[in-house]
Amino acid sequence: MGHPIKRDHARFKKVIKGKVRENLQKYVAKGEIPVSKQAGTYKIPMPSIETPHFKFGDLQKGGVGQGEGDPEDAIDGGEGEKSPGQGEAGDMEGQKTLEVELSLEELAAILGEKLELPKIEPKGKKTLESMSQKYTGISHVGPDGLRHFKRSYREALKRQVALGAYNEASPSIIPIRSDFRYRASQVKHEYENSAVVIYMMDVSGSMGDEQKEIVRTESFWINLWLKSQYKDIDIRYIIHDATAKEVDEETFFRTRESGGTLISSALKLCKQIIDENYNPEEWNIYPFHFSDGDNWSTDDTKLCLNILENDIIPKSNVFCYGQVESRYGSGQFYKDLVSKYGAVNEDIILSKIKNKEAILDSIKEFLGKGK
Repeated sequence: MGHPIKRDHARFKKVIKGKVRENLQKYVAKGEIPVSKQAGTYKIPMPSIETPHFKFGDLQKGGVGQGEGDPEDAIDGGEGEKSPGQGEAGDMEGQKTLEVELSLEELAAILGEKLELPKIEPKGKKTLESMSQKYTGISHVGPDGLRHFKRSYREALKRQVALGAYNEASPSIIPIRSDFRYRASQVKHEYENSAVVIYMMDVSGSMGDEQKEIVRTESFWINLWLKSQYKDIDIRYIIHDATAKEVDEETFFRTRESGGTLISSALKLCKQIIDENYNPEEWNIYPFHFSDGDNWSTDDTKLCLNILENDIIPKSNVFCYGQVESRYGSGQFYKDLVSKYGAVNEDIILSKIKNKEAILDSIKEFLGKGK
């Protein structure tokens, strides 16, 4: 049995996680992203719960149910109930918000449970070497800070018993230098899988702020899940209209152009980034492309399919295309990919994202195969 406070805290954390899981759909649909407090920890705003309490009345007015009065009269002698929207402005506090801290692992676990996501099975070689030190051994030498007192006194007792110096009637155990024992570390070499996520997004005029907000929200939760599955992860960003360029995260979600769209420009740059930086034998590669489906010409679409078929898909764990619905987009590229690869394929995952309410379903489509 643990301390009551610790039990209550654990119970509270369980309740909070349950509430986050229940409301994840609404939370994601609002486009809210948990605030990163520090590495691996996120703050999630939640309405606080007002603890019920009794209010003492005036002793001169009698007890409950006594005295004159009419239905709907206020118990404390104030004015009766008012309809919504009536009354004067007040100076009292509004509803408070409780900020709950969850680790990356806890938040990813909630997402995984909600969407029933399988653990990812990495491909390729395990190339990142990491070393961990665990104090699992005992040594005759070491710093005083690592002295193992129990082992040291046990050695002293064994020595005194062997020499006949131990007195049961008046036990006194005094270790000497040769009795001292120290905790010793053992270095364990481990090899971890690494991954790279390459986001590509059409930033032409037909991709408005709402479409970019959908991509921003979805990419956050995709990153969260992948970070929980891999020890090391790189994230690269590509924007394109008729031309493509690599940018940082902030530029990725803020840039808006008005030119035409050549999807092949993004796929060419994606291929270049992979070829120059990420050996598919050593990295798990995840290219994501988001667009409203417009492309400049059928010739460019043929070029896109050729790059995907011969260069990107063979080197990737899976290629993911998310088509964000836009009143200005034709959605043709989705149809072209279905025509080439079919609606269901192990190497390429297609998802239609109608609005913010569809984000979680899209994430499940992308990550649900555990690749």
